[in-house]
Amino acid sequence: MHNFKIHCGSDSRFKIMRVYCRKILPEKVNPIWNMKNIKKKLMPYEGGSQYFRERRFQFFLSLINTLPRPIRILDIGGTYFFWEKMNFTQMPDITFTLLNLYPQEVHGENFTSMIGDATQLSFKDKEFDLVFSNSVIEHLFTKENQVKMANEIRRVGKNYFIQTPNLYFPIEPHWLFPFFQFLPIRVRVFLTQHFNIGGYRKTNDRAKAIERVNEVRLLSKKEIKELFPDGNCYEEKFFSLTKSFVMYKFSKANEVL
Repeated sequence: MHNFKIHCGSDSRFKIMRVYCRKILPEKVNPIWNMKNIKKKLMPYEGGSQYFRERRFQFFLSLINTLPRPIRILDIGGTYFFWEKMNFTQMPDITFTLLNLYPQEVHGENFTSMIGDATQLSFKDKEFDLVFSNSVIEHLFTKENQVKMANEIRRVGKNYFIQTPNLYFPIEPHWLFPFFQFLPIRVRVFLTQHFNIGGYRKTNDRAKAIERVNEVRLLSKKEIKELFPDGNCYEEKFFSLTKSFVMYKFSKANEVL
């Protein structure tokens, strides 16, 4: 029986790694090289991403409906396509500012695209009724940058809704590889260079592979709660395991709760 050799001490939360490896990997197969089998095993999880997004959005709707109109939303890392798919593009009493590293295509008078830095926002204090972000804060390379982004979110937004994957979920959400986040960095770089895994195409450029690996810093529940100490934590589950966290603060909703 093959197991990944991950040196994480005797912490009981890592026991799930060994159990999951036994389920996903066949006998007498090197887990590093059996990429086709791993991808096949993970297809149901990968295909369920839209389901999780829609369920998360239903939770978001229950919160945003507590806010008075009109509403100004800053979406860090967002796209027009996302809001269009969620049927939010025809709401004149909600305006959206999409902040990204590159310009985004937008339609309608209530959408604006801007280039900016999530760790240093060029907005006034409490300029937005809500700051929204899906799976961005884990892409900032360092804890220092994550702290900066969280502080900026809390500064410019009266309320916020921030989602990020769980560090301890068995399947790394970007590479879609079991326990990828716990492998030695040299192994992660090697896999990124030589295999098409998850959302990444393989690259012969070692420097680019290193950059991809270093860019992603997943967060634990303890860490994300420390970043947003005035927020509430909602946990998304996948077969009883916490897949991701949503840190949220809605003043009206908090009054009701």
